[in-house]
Amino acid sequence: MAKKRPQTKAAKAQSAKAQLTDGPIPVVGAREPCPCGSGRRYKACHGRAAAQAVTELVQRPFEGLAGECDWIALRELVPAATAELTLKGGLLEGVPSVTLATVLPMAWPALRRDDGSVLLALQNDTSSGDLSRDLADTLRRALDAEPGNPVTAQRVPADGPRLQDLLDPAAEFAPVVHPGFEFWVPDAENAAPDVAASLERANAAAIPTVKLTGVDAAYWCETPDKNHLRWVMPHPEEKLLDALARLHAAGTSSLGEGTRLVGSFRAHGLTVPVWDLPSPMRAEDCEKPAAELQERLTAALAVDAPLTGDERRARGGLTNRQVTLS
Repeated sequence: MAKKRPQTKAAKAQSAKAQLTDGPIPVVGAREPCPCGSGRRYKACHGRAAAQAVTELVQRPFEGLAGECDWIALRELVPAATAELTLKGGLLEGVPSVTLATVLPMAWPALRRDDGSVLLALQNDTSSGDLSRDLADTLRRALDAEPGNPVTAQRVPADGPRLQDLLDPAAEFAPVVHPGFEFWVPDAENAAPDVAASLERANAAAIPTVKLTGVDAAYWCETPDKNHLRWVMPHPEEKLLDALARLHAAGTSSLGEGTRLVGSFRAHGLTVPVWDLPSPMRAEDCEKPAAELQERLTAALAVDAPLTGDERRARGGLTNRQVTLS
């Protein structure tokens, strides 16, 4: 009978890998040995496919959520704001509320407060190309955290749920813009000295911002030189730029005397036109002009005729002054 050859190290590793790859491979650190048993580091083995999956950019991470435009505004434009979130199936036992916040102290991704409530930060850096999946992972870990503890950043599983899987799509998304960051602590007036100092520094850096009430996702902000209106719009970019060009060529793209449409941002798959405003023009002064502009824009969006020469030149100017935020 032929003598049985002993298994080589490579064969043993391949055998172990075959046994482990029957099920899902756990996510570990990039430099750790791959759990499949191949003997290679995770980043050079199963981590390679996982990394590719999580780095593929999702152009519209908030698509399908109620208030997509306001999600983008709170992510990119608004310093201090909160919004109550509604989970599918309702709140869990011991969790009185779940609140989205623009930022949290110490750049925490999330915080489980002493009373069990959850604060989820929106403006943190994320580890993948799908912001919705990153935030959903942070939210799930915050719901499981012990009260009184922040949630730290970590690698996100490529097959994890997204916000669209966790939040009730029918629930209202109603941002509340704050003049400062006092919402960080339950009793800001009696906060400890170090907390009070942190709040003072954060408040000093915040740009005064107000959400308009008459139109959706339009935010007035005050800067030292001039004020601005930044308006996140849900329309397809090419169609919106055509419509704005028609208004601009006709001299009807402004919000009144002393105001000017100066360009736009591109953020998370949507377009954010920006108007310069004179310093005396406050948020309440924008309400009527913004509502009237929305009517003109709606009519311009319905036009299918090719752009005229003047409109093409106006569109070129708007395109040249477009900045991509994300």
